[in-house]
Amino acid sequence: MGKETHTNTLAIPDEVLMKKIYLIRGHKVMLDSDLSEIYDVGTRVLKQAVRRNIKRFPDDFMFELTLEENEILRSQFVTLKRGQHSKYLPFAFTEQGVAMLSSVLNSERAIMVNIQIMRIYVRIREMMMLDKDILHRMESIERMLNRHDNQIVAVFEYLKKLEQTKHQELEHINRPKIGYKPSKK
Repeated sequence: MGKETHTNTLAIPDEVLMKKIYLIRGHKVMLDSDLSEIYDVGTRVLKQAVRRNIKRFPDDFMFELTLEENEILRSQFVTLKRGQHSKYLPFAFTEQGVAMLSSVLNSERAIMVNIQIMRIYVRIREMMMLDKDILHRMESIERMLNRHDNQIVAVFEYLKKLEQTKHQELEHINRPKIGYKPSKK
């Protein structure tokens, strides 16, 4: 199979995958239920595979959500139906954990999904770097404008003072008035 076949047979839009990446504990993670749906395996099967290979998943690769985190996450999804989701706390997989899943779930689909997810993580990082670059440029422009604003204010203050002194000097000069003077008869 060629490289194009792998990417063309996977019909999961990037936007769908991006919506399944959450920020929990300061990490961009994907939940076991979302991953099992994407890999087309049961959540129970995915969790069993992880537990059988738990040494491959240190805390920076995968962690179990707390009850509070799970409740907060569930409250964000208004459409959850009672009894539809697992009574067990979900696993959250970081980028490295998702990559490790491809070795645990050794299927063609898992490999293709992981490649796509890794590319999405790269795109997210690139977008974040672009955002930081734009923010730095905006701050630089703002500083430059503030400097220019101060200089413009100083110029206008100088012009006002110049206008005032010019007006005062003109009042002190005794000049004959210019204009039409009716003749005296």
